[in-house]
Amino acid sequence: MSKILIVVDMQNDFIDGALGTKEAVAIVPYVKEVIENFEGKVFFTRDTHFENYMETQEGKNLPVPHCIKDTEGWQICPVLEVLRKTDAIDKVTFGSKDLVEILQQEEDVEEITFVGLCTDICVISNVMVVKAFYPEVPLVVDAKGCAGVTVQSHLNALEAMKMCQVKVINE
Repeated sequence: MSKILIVVDMQNDFIDGALGTKEAVAIVPYVKEVIENFEGKVFFTRDTHFENYMETQEGKNLPVPHCIKDTEGWQICPVLEVLRKTDAIDKVTFGSKDLVEILQQEEDVEEITFVGLCTDICVISNVMVVKAFYPEVPLVVDAKGCAGVTVQSHLNALEAMKMCQVKVINE
């Protein structure tokens, strides 16, 4: 049986860059500790956009260019990047189908835990995508290792995930 940790979009633009928040900055040491102490496989996702971002649906709804491939803002924050042992999963949508494909290569998954950014957009999206493919595997969100666009939207997302039978810990 194996445990998996998914580190969602812990990128410079979401921490202290274009879409950064003080809450995102504050979780970095805790996320580092979670990764260092996790007994199992750790996968990182990386929000990935391109030069045409402003022409996309997301760009029209959130007109703040961020996580443009190969920029400093796209990079996983250095404190966590040094802990990464597998290729980052670049994702061009909130929820990643590639993440599911990688998880399907793992055998006997007993639990999947999530930390990262933003609770209310990409964390919840990836949790729900994974839940669709793993309805019987316990999914855990470590709230102390997550931050949202706002404190209220973070809390709303945690409540929504609880309603979908996701275990939320460390609130």
